[in-house]
Amino acid sequence: MPHDRPLDQTSPGQTALGAAVMARLDALAAFSADADGLTRLYLTPAHAAAARQVAAWMEEAGMTTRLDAAATVVGRYEAAVPGAPTLLLGSHIDTVRHAGRYDGNLGVVTAISAVAELHRLGERLPFAIEVLAFGDEEGVRFPVTLTGSRALAGLVSPDALACCDRDGVSLAQALREFGGDPDGVAGLARDPASVLGYLEVHIEQGPVLEAEDLAVGIVTAIAGASRLVVTVEGRAGHAGTVPMALRHDSLAAAAEMVLAIEAEAKGTPDLVATVGQIEVPRGAVNVIPALTRFSLDLRSPSDAVRHAALARLSAAFAAIAERRGVAASAQGSYDEPAASCAPGLMAALAEGIARLGLRPLHLPSGAGHDGLALAGLCPIGMIFVRCAGGLSHSPAESVTAADVDVATRLLVDVLRRLRPESLARPSLEGPGPLLDHPPGDIP
Repeated sequence: MPHDRPLDQTSPGQTALGAAVMARLDALAAFSADADGLTRLYLTPAHAAAARQVAAWMEEAGMTTRLDAAATVVGRYEAAVPGAPTLLLGSHIDTVRHAGRYDGNLGVVTAISAVAELHRLGERLPFAIEVLAFGDEEGVRFPVTLTGSRALAGLVSPDALACCDRDGVSLAQALREFGGDPDGVAGLARDPASVLGYLEVHIEQGPVLEAEDLAVGIVTAIAGASRLVVTVEGRAGHAGTVPMALRHDSLAAAAEMVLAIEAEAKGTPDLVATVGQIEVPRGAVNVIPALTRFSLDLRSPSDAVRHAALARLSAAFAAIAERRGVAASAQGSYDEPAASCAPGLMAALAEGIARLGLRPLHLPSGAGHDGLALAGLCPIGMIFVRCAGGLSHSPAESVTAADVDVATRLLVDVLRRLRPESLARPSLEGPGPLLDHPPGDIP
């Protein structure tokens, strides 16, 4: 039955929840490896300091806390009935280098604040809550990512623990030094029957909510992604002596391939593509490029759309290479399937947003999140919060206290009213249209 006791109010139109979240985000940003910015990598001293602070806030909110084997901070708020399933909340507290203070951190702090509000009201729910502060969503220090969330889903391979950072420190060694347990990571895998779902608050990292003048949105799916390195091999020659018609220019061929990628993405709904790196090894100003490499990042909330686009691009690369007398090959470096959000959680969020007097907006996430790993374990859901200019992974990353207040109140409201039986496992392709706004750039 829905709870009707009021949330903590400070003044009309504003609650203490949003102000408290913003103050804690400011405090959390102080835990950084850089004196003049925010850099907090997995299993570093800055991560350890942030984890201790997060655990302290969890305990203040009425939770019991622990650090699991993969160095995830776990805060638990028990259910009204022993043995009830658990709803997972949270996000990550690691950052990219020279980061903003809201990516990831916002989801952890809003979850803590929501549980604190339940604790203040003396409410226990028909499910337990665990707030998770993951430490490896960004994948900056080690050549792996989502270690904490993959561990809960039973997806961490022994090979991942053997990988090393640029200083030669293995993930296993770093976990031991941090207080984790590499030998215990496999044992973190949860029984799906014990987990009700996973719900995360996150900044949008895109411009849609700002364009729609909305504080929050409902994520329909987390885009799947394919990353490749394309190698184009031609023939070197003197820039002044080889006629244009007789050249086998690898860079010119690569340039045409890049334009083909752009055309494919522009012409395919729910697809984005980026070439973020290109290099000409041993290139010189007066030499026809013999070898060119470029990266390709392809994303879509539909795996079928992404795979079809990859097939068309592969054919386009082959045709360009043949016409220009070069050879082209592609090597995949990353492939992650899309994760659709649970209809039950999306419906609960839409109802909660409507109760706040706002218009529910559904949109996909083009960025990856811990939900990608957890989708194999349980139903997932995500609340997006408007961010200025859609800017993220930057010190200029910005949200307003008013929007954070809306997101936190929404989370509390949904928790108080959520019916466990309403959650069902999502399909591979989410329900209904993935966009109900004009197509735009989703980073």
